[in-house]
Amino acid sequence: LLLLLFWVLLSGNYFALSIMSYSCLCLDAELYYIRDDVVNRHALSFIMPVPSETNSLHFAWQSKSRVEYRLGFQVENPTTMDQPQSNISAQGEVPRTRSVFRVDLFCSGKVDGEAILTVQLNLTIHANNFTVLNFKRRKMCYRSKMGVCVTVLKKKGNTSYVNAPATSTRVFYISVGVCCAVIFLVAIILAVLHLHSMKTVEADDSASESGSSQGLSQPSTQTTQYLRADTPNNATPITSYPSLRIEKNDLRSVTLLEAKAKVKDIAISRERVTLSDVLHEGTFGRIFHGVLLDDKDPNKEKQVFVKTVKEHASEVQVTMMLTESCKLRGLHHRNLLPISHVCTEDGEKPMVLLPYMNWGNLKLFLRQCKLAEANNPQAISQQDLVHMAIQIACGMSYLARREVIHKDLAARNCVIDDGMQVKITDNALARDLFPMDYHCLGDNENRPVRWMALESLLNNDFSSASDVWAFGVTLWELMTLGQTPYVDIDPFEMAAYLKDGYRIAQPINCPDELFAVMACCWALDPEERPKFQQLVQCLTEFHAALGAYV
Repeated sequence: LLLLLFWVLLSGNYFALSIMSYSCLCLDAELYYIRDDVVNRHALSFIMPVPSETNSLHFAWQSKSRVEYRLGFQVENPTTMDQPQSNISAQGEVPRTRSVFRVDLFCSGKVDGEAILTVQLNLTIHANNFTVLNFKRRKMCYRSKMGVCVTVLKKKGNTSYVNAPATSTRVFYISVGVCCAVIFLVAIILAVLHLHSMKTVEADDSASESGSSQGLSQPSTQTTQYLRADTPNNATPITSYPSLRIEKNDLRSVTLLEAKAKVKDIAISRERVTLSDVLHEGTFGRIFHGVLLDDKDPNKEKQVFVKTVKEHASEVQVTMMLTESCKLRGLHHRNLLPISHVCTEDGEKPMVLLPYMNWGNLKLFLRQCKLAEANNPQAISQQDLVHMAIQIACGMSYLARREVIHKDLAARNCVIDDGMQVKITDNALARDLFPMDYHCLGDNENRPVRWMALESLLNNDFSSASDVWAFGVTLWELMTLGQTPYVDIDPFEMAAYLKDGYRIAQPINCPDELFAVMACCWALDPEERPKFQQLVQCLTEFHAALGAYV
């Protein structure tokens, strides 16, 4: 069932109301309607969807002083849904101790459609203090999906419920049996995965000893599993790459010689690389479309991205390019794009090579789609954008399981090919190629302020939860086709703006369900944000729902 818990705290002239759980999105989050005497009108005007299989809402409330209430309901489409009923009286006094009451919602079963329900709660503290709160919900109803699991008996104006045939004792034993079976099945799966991972480690160790580069290949089953967040069988164990991950705060303490030494094992001769067109250029950095010759067969070649710097680039800039390029090295997932080779010969500016993706940078691709909308509105669909979001969430879920923090997730740090496959890249050269997305807050270090969580802005605290915040902004970028978030907010005011509860507005044509996912990613408390695996599940379900209407 959809469990909506409302906490009402009344003391004198003050009260607060918040949604504690919204389980139809697979997420737990809080949304305050009233906080510190300020009514959140945007939250009150938001019409939350209620799935057809959800038949009741539960409310928890409490008052510290005498507060009278009056409860009422209004249904805009009564042919679709019956009049809601509650297990409490229509008027009375708010309990002094925490208690729970229920509102029952049942479809009529006569027609398919949606019913707009308004739950009106009038609160009276004294004659001159009267507050009206209206909460709107959109209930989906289908004749084939009544979702009725109990028999309603009306006696003397009250509504009671009788369980269908099975008794409560029988249900209890059945539930215990199902739980035991699930636990046993999970234990078997974990044992199989453990044995499989042991074999994977042995295979990876033997491959590294022989100098093989097969670990960079893609899993053969990726074409039918792009909606899952599974780990490829050839993933390198976490113990093999921590020394290659250089945290952002340590970049300036690394010398150029140390940076070159860390990538020595994947260094190749510059003669094998041929540069072609310039794809993107900044003040001191460039990205080329290049060709890499095979070391064994000169007649074989493959296309690559080549990141490099200009002649006037400083040693610090060169070092940062090399070290930041190592952020994803040693990781293998179909939605990640780590570096494959480097050229670090003396006397030449270093070059970093990555596998080529036909449509290039995701942010630039989205902006091109926006420019083409007037001539070709069907160029990219909402289902395509959700598909991209799922792939990004899958890649970030893999990083979270490997305990890798990206710190700069954004559309500019993703690439896409002509098959709509999206891969996450490192942030090397991103500050130079997208200077408007980075700002210095007085400490001589450019940061992606508009993508950072509040704890990252205030305390420089980064975690998988702060990456979730950045994913919410990236999802907003996808739905707006590459617009810049918080474009009107001064970077120095971002922390105060977020702390006050303000967020970027819902994009035009963005479904409520999708914006609710974004909003959950921007919870102030990192513990209240969803995990990437939850986001993969929710977006996958939403993607399937979109496909049902195509």
